[in-house]
Amino acid sequence: FMLRRKKKDPAIQLDLPEKNEMKTYVHLTTEQAAVYDRCVKELLEKLQKLEGIQRKGAILAALTQLKQACDHPVLLDKESGPEAETAGDWAGLGGEALESLVSRSSKLERLLAMVKELREEGERCLIFTQYLGMGRMIQAALRHELNEPVLYLNGSTSKSQRDRMIQQFQSHDLPPSEQPNVFILSLKAGGVGLNLTAANHVFHFDRWWNPAVENQATDRAYRMGQTKDVQVHKFISLGTLEERIDEMLENKQQLSDDVISGSEGWITELSTEALKDLFTLRRTLS
Repeated sequence: FMLRRKKKDPAIQLDLPEKNEMKTYVHLTTEQAAVYDRCVKELLEKLQKLEGIQRKGAILAALTQLKQACDHPVLLDKESGPEAETAGDWAGLGGEALESLVSRSSKLERLLAMVKELREEGERCLIFTQYLGMGRMIQAALRHELNEPVLYLNGSTSKSQRDRMIQQFQSHDLPPSEQPNVFILSLKAGGVGLNLTAANHVFHFDRWWNPAVENQATDRAYRMGQTKDVQVHKFISLGTLEERIDEMLENKQQLSDDVISGSEGWITELSTEALKDLFTLRRTLS
């Protein structure tokens, strides 16, 4: 037997405020679309020659590349290496260089605009991303845009650093120049076990496609101690596999056990024709 309890269950009486979820749709930039198309073309060419475990590996690798292309093309820059390890240098970029970097990603542009708006209202936010390079880039861009501290918690963060970050973010007593109001987190490192109720906005910059995992991440802010309504923003790149898989989740076209298992292995079982339909960038948007 499986017992399920919800936070709004009268028997629990957590008396939490409202939680509102909304999707933010963005178009790819011309550069992002070209990178996306190239990844799909390369995959389809490989699938004509590969079988078995090699085929599955190629699909999973392409899946990561496509998700990264939707985030920012620099994540796929071969000269920068896997996960754009030069991301640490972005903190030292000047204003024009950072603005140029931001303009290459529609998602990043939209995120900065939304975060700037909520900060003007005096509100705080959490931002979740799966990719180390993306988190560092968001941190550098927001520090420049907001001119205030921006925290980033990922798998390489030590426990002492993690505890200090949480304390700083939850604080209301620090001087404005030292008070962090934006907290970027790796979904794996920050998806569970953290109390970050100082935030009332949660951004899912790239989707995990697992409602349970995404809800756990959202619950870093939506939990006991939260006094404000929580706004959850899920970013989706139009015409891409992000939009298609979101449609699958909404319409339950894919068995829930497959999607909610947390594994993307089910995608590797699709036929080449089905993969082509799933991955190919749609130019005509409904």
